[in-house]
Amino acid sequence: MEIERIASVPLILHDPYFSIWAPSDKLYEADTLHWSKAPQKLYGYVTIDGTVYCFLGKKEFHPVIEQKSVEVTATATKYTFENEKIELTVRFTSPLLLDNPVLVSRPCTYIDYEVTRKQEAEVRIDFIVTSDLVRNTPGDIIGGDYEKDTFHYAYMGKAGQHPLGHSGDNITIDWGFVYLAAEESDITTVFEAGSDKLIATANLGKEKNKASMIISYDDLLSIFYFGSWQKAYWTKEYETILEAIEASFADKSEVLKKADLLDKEIEAKAEKIGGKDYALLCNISYRHAIAAHKLIADKEGNLIFLSKENDSNGCIGTVDVSYPSVPLFLLYNTEYVKGMLRPVFYFAKCPVWEYDFAPHDVGRYPYASGQVYGLNSEHEHKEFRYDNGNILPFYYMYPSGSKTYDIKYQMPVEECGNMLILTAVVCALDKSADFAKPYYELLKQWTEYLLTYGADPGEQLCTDDFAGHLSHNVNLSAKAIMGIEAFSQLAKQMGEEKVSEEYHQKAAVMAKDWEARSQAGDHYRLTFDNTESWSLKYNLVWDKFFGSNLFSGEVFKKEIAYYISKNNSYGVPLDSRRDYTKSDWILWCAAFAEDKEQAEKLISPVADYVRKTTSRVPFSDWYETVTGEYCHFIARSVQGGIYMPMLIK
Repeated sequence: MEIERIASVPLILHDPYFSIWAPSDKLYEADTLHWSKAPQKLYGYVTIDGTVYCFLGKKEFHPVIEQKSVEVTATATKYTFENEKIELTVRFTSPLLLDNPVLVSRPCTYIDYEVTRKQEAEVRIDFIVTSDLVRNTPGDIIGGDYEKDTFHYAYMGKAGQHPLGHSGDNITIDWGFVYLAAEESDITTVFEAGSDKLIATANLGKEKNKASMIISYDDLLSIFYFGSWQKAYWTKEYETILEAIEASFADKSEVLKKADLLDKEIEAKAEKIGGKDYALLCNISYRHAIAAHKLIADKEGNLIFLSKENDSNGCIGTVDVSYPSVPLFLLYNTEYVKGMLRPVFYFAKCPVWEYDFAPHDVGRYPYASGQVYGLNSEHEHKEFRYDNGNILPFYYMYPSGSKTYDIKYQMPVEECGNMLILTAVVCALDKSADFAKPYYELLKQWTEYLLTYGADPGEQLCTDDFAGHLSHNVNLSAKAIMGIEAFSQLAKQMGEEKVSEEYHQKAAVMAKDWEARSQAGDHYRLTFDNTESWSLKYNLVWDKFFGSNLFSGEVFKKEIAYYISKNNSYGVPLDSRRDYTKSDWILWCAAFAEDKEQAEKLISPVADYVRKTTSRVPFSDWYETVTGEYCHFIARSVQGGIYMPMLIK
């Protein structure tokens, strides 16, 4: 769909390191950036009858060819430029098709150009990749340019490399090689030593009107996963990046056709549910959410799908980041959600994790080596240093009794509820409990924890940890209730009817008590002990998904009406304490809507934020609803939660 303006435009999106954005209304008004705001400069020039015009990257000496429009779909971004002689379209397609894990992992973006001449004109297009893409720290750049049987390419990377040599947040890759490739003989691809650039030049002359190329990144190693050094999932299909590039050219026509069908399907479904504003949010969230992950396989060949907490703390595989992200993945392939859960189940059985509740994360990206959130500060400086770039200890190997974690900074009710709900949802959609069976005892243990502590949670953190510790959290209690119901659903699928009914009844009693204690007239409270408070009760959405009817219809009617009454310019605040909000939770609550009109009242202000914010960062999920300024959190996987209304419908 054509857009007038969004905060930052997705160009090349594959994973937390290979993620390039345009932070300006016109493609030539600013240099392209990594989501972390680090420069990752790309340049594009079109030469028309000897005059050079800039279309990509901050213009310097050359005039620009005027941008006329930009279109963003789920898998692609297309710009149109025009002057008196030609019209030029430039399309970036990252075909992250969720029905095909190899395509989700294959780090190849198509860049397609098309020229329409208004008069006779000789045309050349130059696309330039700078060494920003391959180095986070200073170092010599090496590269070359070569021909294969079916395509030619140029590549570059650092001369001195240490794959997986750092860990942290707001940090770019410092290893691997970037590639620029083309099939056509009239496109040259060269590595320019000295200036440390890759340059692809398409000589279209006076007749030709199309050119295509692929930009790709080989990160060499992707993830340290509990003792094994894992390459990206695509390496299961292709031995080298050159094979992946060759395959990308070979299947391009078929892949682009599928991507186009998916784009149209998503836009049509979204518009039916929440209008054009919802279509906009779904379009800009698709690549965004997927590319906040890295896809690998474990030693047994199982899919492992690891998120990174971008612009947060850099944690990998965070449970309460996976939780809001899952609607998108549940719509298309439950294997990705299983790939989020497997690492957590693995770590929960490690001796160092001595608690009867679920962990928060499994490490700091790109190291899945054990939870790093809420570490015991007594060990800081001796055993670990949080500084960005440092690699934290391999906690999965620590023995019990290590006193590694500080109980005060855990999220016990939060993560138990999340793990139970996500496991049950996956099994419900699979129509099989096979995935859950190996983890039955852990799931039951976490259910018992929720029964003991979930009805009226004591002072603790929840997923919205930026808001601080909170006691008597009504929404967190709702999560506990739905977690218990999730276990009931799993038990039923496993043929344990009596167990299922027992836990369902316990959840039903808790829900009835919840309604009575949280009632505040025309809405329900933020905390059980504060009648003047309110909050977004996004955790209730699973009652609709399961059809468990634990909460009365009155709860949903009152809540959504109250949220609409609390709307600010850019959305409903998260709760009564502050004006900031979370976009993912607003969209979860929009799934409560009884009709399209109600849904649009919650969705449209979020779309307005994306259009009008002065914070030129990729769709932030935590921002101020009055000013439209982003608080923190950039390009995070949680925007997969934008798809919750679609999942529920």
